[in-house]
Amino acid sequence: MKVALAYSGGLDTTVMIKWIGKRYNAEVVTVTVDVGQDEDFKEIEEKAYRSGAVKHYTVDAKQRFADEFVAMAIKANALYERNYPLSSALSRPLIAEEVVKVALREGCDAVAHGCTGKGNDQLRFDATFAALGPHLKILAPVREWNMSRDEEIEFAREHNLPVNPVKSRFSVDENLWGRSIEAAELEDPWTEPPEEAFKLVKPVHAAPDKPEEVVIGFEDGVPVSVDGRRMGLVELVRELNHIAGGHGFGIVDHVEDRVVGVKSREVYELPAALTLIYSHIDLEKMFLGRRLQAFKQLVDNAWAEMVYGGLWADPLKKSLDAFINTSQRGVTGEVRVRFYKGSMRIVGRRGERPLYSREYITYARESVFDQRAGEGFSKLWSLETRLSALREKE
Repeated sequence: MKVALAYSGGLDTTVMIKWIGKRYNAEVVTVTVDVGQDEDFKEIEEKAYRSGAVKHYTVDAKQRFADEFVAMAIKANALYERNYPLSSALSRPLIAEEVVKVALREGCDAVAHGCTGKGNDQLRFDATFAALGPHLKILAPVREWNMSRDEEIEFAREHNLPVNPVKSRFSVDENLWGRSIEAAELEDPWTEPPEEAFKLVKPVHAAPDKPEEVVIGFEDGVPVSVDGRRMGLVELVRELNHIAGGHGFGIVDHVEDRVVGVKSREVYELPAALTLIYSHIDLEKMFLGRRLQAFKQLVDNAWAEMVYGGLWADPLKKSLDAFINTSQRGVTGEVRVRFYKGSMRIVGRRGERPLYSREYITYARESVFDQRAGEGFSKLWSLETRLSALREKE
């Protein structure tokens, strides 16, 4: 048997290499996908081979992650439960796809991931594996073995595996779009996250005393520039992570509903993600009509729910993509944002050919709006209400 394993280099997946080999008498091919996480990928490769992998792949998918996944999330204003910009959720279908590609190339019989049985990631990997490699067997050793962290560490020691169990007391997942922090004292929703848990966002007391403004340029709903400097989305996100995070902005700390039915306290660092989504929502209002905007909010919510639940490859999600992409044609303009001591505020916006018209809305004498037209409109607008009131009096 030959298995392609989504390999992060952490405790779970390192133990998994040896465990799969022993349990299934299998060869394990490891696949690490670079989606912008701050890792030493050479070290991860060496660790995979030392743990028993017969072959290792490192896939640089940062650009594709930004252009196909992050860009779509921005256009969809993707905020699960109005808070979470789907940082981890967005990366999973891409990682799973790359694992399937390697599995097919290497002639593997199965694919494997290190997800638990009580989280959302199992759904994201399983659904993508099933869509792209339906003939491949799916192995989820953490679900199957039901080991505790202490038991995993003991297994690693017994088999002389290269793991560092004291790297951090938190469980951290990181990519270009954000950073999630779980476990330890964070499992108590009443406990404030310690400063040491954060990497992207400065403590507010250490943020600059002077506010900073940036202008973010969008073309067809996708950010393309900062302060007039055009750049690719990977560079742009990193730039805003640095600027916004440096001013103490970008933390989400909330209680989240997992798909499996349990609630979890989740802490995220998302300076660029929050900045770009809030800016895009604001800019969209300049271009979308009232009915289109109201319906798109329903579509955006459905899109976020589907991506959170791992249904990236679902036909409905693809149909939602088509609507969202159509709605973004011509959403081109700039948003002026001010950061200060943990806050982010939009202080200006402008667009090319927006629906917003100063000539119609102004109260100055140059207004082209004929206010006399309002009388008839107002009477018809309230006609049903008036008739209902008359009926009740009768």
